[in-house]
Amino acid sequence: MSIYIAILCGVVDYETIIGLEVHSQLLTRSKMYCSCSADYASDPPNTHVCQVCMGMPGVLPTINAQAVIFTVKTGLALNCSVPEHAKFDRKNYPYPDLMKGYQISQYDMPMCVRGWLEIDVDGKKKRIGITRVHLEEDVAKLTHRTSPDGESYSLVDINRAGMPLMEIVSEPDMSSPEEARLYLVKLRSILQYLDVSTGNMEEGSFRCDANISIRPVGSKEYLTKVEVKNMNSFRAVYRALEYEAQRQREAMAKGEKIVQETRGWVDDRGITVSQRSKEYAHDYRYFPEPDLPPLSFSRQMVDKIKAELPELPEKIYNDLLAKYDLSAYDAELITQSKHYVAYFQNSMALGTKPPANMKQRAKTISNWMLGEFTRLLNAKNVKPEEARDRVPEANFVEMLDLVEKGTLSGPLSKTVFEEMFNSGKKASTIVAEKGLVQISDSGELGIIVDKIIADNEKAAVDYKAGKEASLTFLMGQVMKASRGKANPSVVRQLIVDKLGGN
Repeated sequence: MSIYIAILCGVVDYETIIGLEVHSQLLTRSKMYCSCSADYASDPPNTHVCQVCMGMPGVLPTINAQAVIFTVKTGLALNCSVPEHAKFDRKNYPYPDLMKGYQISQYDMPMCVRGWLEIDVDGKKKRIGITRVHLEEDVAKLTHRTSPDGESYSLVDINRAGMPLMEIVSEPDMSSPEEARLYLVKLRSILQYLDVSTGNMEEGSFRCDANISIRPVGSKEYLTKVEVKNMNSFRAVYRALEYEAQRQREAMAKGEKIVQETRGWVDDRGITVSQRSKEYAHDYRYFPEPDLPPLSFSRQMVDKIKAELPELPEKIYNDLLAKYDLSAYDAELITQSKHYVAYFQNSMALGTKPPANMKQRAKTISNWMLGEFTRLLNAKNVKPEEARDRVPEANFVEMLDLVEKGTLSGPLSKTVFEEMFNSGKKASTIVAEKGLVQISDSGELGIIVDKIIADNEKAAVDYKAGKEASLTFLMGQVMKASRGKANPSVVRQLIVDKLGGN
């Protein structure tokens, strides 16, 4: 039964088919085919330009060798094969942001082919195929404006033109927006571990186009696919694909035709809108780039690059589970950022050597990093790589040791940590300056406990009657009275002893 007969027969249970094309700017010092500086982000428009990246007649491009190595490194990390030969091609199309009228890219002989990346879906591993990883150049940046009199115009910034741009094309192996999100998070993490890209979607160094279609469950035929663009965050990718999958299902239910087109995601409206039709395949008139030589990769070169690959997220994730018994959730969040991994590992290497309970210390560090530390980083708009500038690992571990030794109470540790984050001071300095040393003396605390019990007779009676929540209430009142300096375990025991225990 063909797909269309199945639809006519009332089959309405569809599955979603998603493939992603990711473009990532590479962290080279110069552009792809010229010597212009690649560090243009904070500079005025059109200040990082030359005759080559402006597409002047008669100029000759040269290949950025570091960009080639970065691309091969990425392909190997994604389990790709590296063919012995590759070449560059001219991809011809007219657009205002393309200075030369063509883009130097790769067509039928890319650098890396037939790889895969694994994602964790509901506790099960799913392999997403990688069709190819190839290298090309980025285009200029267009800024669209409207004048006070209502006239529309566009400004062109050529600083970005010619930046080395790596494209990673997946197979259509993803079947939900969540799988697409997991794939992108894992892919970006790998690029960051390799130090080949910042992976920053907001700044445009990690960009994603999605091809999405639906088909009746069990069918091997594809319906018309739609390309979705303009997604600049993982959340935007998820929302755009979720919307588009539902839009296509509703169109099929109404008997409408799904046309092959490019649609743009409008984030503030939560919808995709048609941008241009792709009913007919665009003829890019590819041909080999005559000004650049073909590339050859010896097995020795490829093996050398492979041997120099750093530890990747998958291995570190498994190590966190096996060595420290962290939860899969915590390990996943930590390994999404190589900066978080470095902070965690450095923190584990400091302090009491070894900690009395290595796994407990690992859990404590994980809780702080994914909780209070992340909260402050987000609130202050501080990047993870700048975390150690705010609270060096040695200062962080010193604070944990103060808590473990009983010098600093748990409730006050958050206050101290925030002060550390804002001021750069050590925990011991803050504790001394503000008189925050934890009170553990049972005689001193006993006086406070007696007063709290006397002031809260009903809670005391309720506790004696077996209401455990009343104990928590009384402890909270003692902590409040001591301004958070009381040792909770000592307070608890004193209340239990004074009220007869349960």
